[in-house]
Amino acid sequence: MPEVKIAAEARTEFGKGAARRSRREGKVPAVLYGHGTDTRHLSLPGHALMLALKTPNVLLRLEGLQRGADLALPKSVQRDPVRGFLEHVDLILVRSGEKVTVEVPIRVSGEIAPGDSLLNQQIVQIPVEADATNIPQGIDVDVEGMDIGDAVHASDLKLPPGVTLQVEPDTLVLHVIAQQAAEEPEAAEGEGEVEVPESVDSVADESRGGEEESAG
Repeated sequence: MPEVKIAAEARTEFGKGAARRSRREGKVPAVLYGHGTDTRHLSLPGHALMLALKTPNVLLRLEGLQRGADLALPKSVQRDPVRGFLEHVDLILVRSGEKVTVEVPIRVSGEIAPGDSLLNQQIVQIPVEADATNIPQGIDVDVEGMDIGDAVHASDLKLPPGVTLQVEPDTLVLHVIAQQAAEEPEAAEGEGEVEVPESVDSVADESRGGEEESAG
């Protein structure tokens, strides 16, 4: 994966007011942490960062820092819920040769067999372990000619060298089902709704970004 160079500046002002001023100047507040280092508060160029984040799991080379350039991966990205602009980014420090676990997109191509069938994709991203500097941008799945009853499981995925799955091999990725079977659940709608609790992120360091944002 190619590195994207980003000019980073140390951030010395904190609080909501400082964050708003930074965004008015076209910059995005960020924090960088990892490898037991102290959390660093940064300011990044908004437009360049927005373009870089269009690539899944983009590897950023942060330049202009006092300690020299650092490599980082986006850990958490906060956007304005209405206008969509970047509000804050959490970055995790990585090193060349280091293994990291990330979720990569499943990229589907091809057409299933014609007829009364439907492609049912169960997951759109899959967790893998890869070298921090060689993360695949996606895992390709060709569904050309697949018919009703055909399925692709995690163990069927063709992974690049050095990349390993972080899910059970029998995890269903996608399968082809009959159109009628796909419509049956709709007929049962309204018979009784069950409240589903919100999912809870079990990764402790995911909460760190929120704490840093409230602090700065």
